[in-house]
Amino acid sequence: MPKQDKGKAPQRDAPEDVGAQDSKGSSGTKKLPPKLIESLLESNPALKNELAQMDTNSAAAALSNLDLNQMLTGLAIGGKNQKDMASYKFWQTQPVPSFEDHRGKKPVTQGPIKIIKPEEVPQTPDQLVEGFEWCTLDLTDDNELRELYELLNNHYVEDDNAMFRFSYSQSFLHWALMSPGWKKEWHVGVRATKSRKLVASICGVPTELRVRGERIKVTEINFLCIHKKLRSKRLTPVLIKEITRRCYLNGIYQAIYTGGVILPTPVSSCRYYHRALDWLKLYEVGFSPLPHGSTKARQITRNHLPSTTSTPGLRAMEVKDIDAVHDLLERYSLRFDMNQAFTREEIEHWLVYKEQPGKEQVVWSYVVEDPETHKITDFVSFYNLESTVIDHPKHEAVRAAYLYYYATETAFTGKQAALKERLLMLMNDALICAKQAKFDVFNALTLHDNPLFLEQLKFGAGDGQLHFYLYNYRCAPVAGGINDKNLPDEKKMGGVGIVML
Repeated sequence: MPKQDKGKAPQRDAPEDVGAQDSKGSSGTKKLPPKLIESLLESNPALKNELAQMDTNSAAAALSNLDLNQMLTGLAIGGKNQKDMASYKFWQTQPVPSFEDHRGKKPVTQGPIKIIKPEEVPQTPDQLVEGFEWCTLDLTDDNELRELYELLNNHYVEDDNAMFRFSYSQSFLHWALMSPGWKKEWHVGVRATKSRKLVASICGVPTELRVRGERIKVTEINFLCIHKKLRSKRLTPVLIKEITRRCYLNGIYQAIYTGGVILPTPVSSCRYYHRALDWLKLYEVGFSPLPHGSTKARQITRNHLPSTTSTPGLRAMEVKDIDAVHDLLERYSLRFDMNQAFTREEIEHWLVYKEQPGKEQVVWSYVVEDPETHKITDFVSFYNLESTVIDHPKHEAVRAAYLYYYATETAFTGKQAALKERLLMLMNDALICAKQAKFDVFNALTLHDNPLFLEQLKFGAGDGQLHFYLYNYRCAPVAGGINDKNLPDEKKMGGVGIVML
């Protein structure tokens, strides 16, 4: 599913009375104040539409099935950035956990929800509405890669005020969708029959997850995009069903995806945080506000970074570091309930930048080599995802770095204070490297061990929330690094150890 709300910096306080809602109904669920319910419905149009068709009692019962924490993490999405992620009625027909699964006191039995029988999987796709037809994108063809690039750049995620829109470069799409083991048939498109124009997409790449020790092969779903003029055609459920069918035909029966709206049912929720690197530019384009009582000069000074890094032995990652980084990341990742199991080939693809003619750099990776032993003790990486600044007289784009994977041997000392100190230095250096690479802002979620450094390194809370979903797989909720007040919490770490593009 497309990830949303990676952009605009916060201008909204936490919902009123959030921290004080401790009263409970007879069922044991927390009572929901009217303002909270209203905010939830406005931020989740699919849910609002479903409830509009119910009588009052049924609607109230449906709302009571939502956990309060899930609702709090879904309040920030609104306006033009909302995607039609298919109605609740559609998801009730799919093998996904229901909200009821997380209400009871019984422990959740982990595993597949539905056993898929290969012989029952349809060999042909569902019929599309008249005037449209299925296609399989060939991303090795520069023309088709450009078609997907143009579709996403004109019709994908946009901020609430139509000021910013993600600008996925062709190099980024090549990197994101052609990882080791990629399958052409998982790059699904819809074309207008007459014009042959690409008007919708949904894509997937193979990934192996570890969920509380259980290894499962999944498809990582992304780039669900529909042309703005076709949003009323109800293509979303059909696209989801088609990518599911194609995965089933390849023997993959589970998937992982993310979204900015609450669907049945998040396995975890994280919050976006933003660290200004070029505060003045962010202010000029409307990304960052000027805090009350402050001045431009104070904000520039506050966000100033040193010109040189401080971690001894920090250097750009090279091909020769692949095995060491693979070993370090695998051991580090096992500390989290839900993480990605990488192969050596995947480490090379996702983390090593190899200069190629006509290809932009997408990922920046750095290792820390001990000056005496020459052992790789740490690594950190981030990737580039620009946003177009719509109709701005001075600036065309905001260059955003997104924190990707990292690991440190300090994590295995068992001393959280030492880990925090090490990450503060390592991440501050990552900010400096991103600044040197001409990035304007550095974004991160509350996953991994990020709550240890976000606030101290002057990251600001964003409007964006990212919910993680597993398709055809049930497990107990996974910690997302945030507490009941939607703030980073060092006691809520250890859950999400996978980064979704």
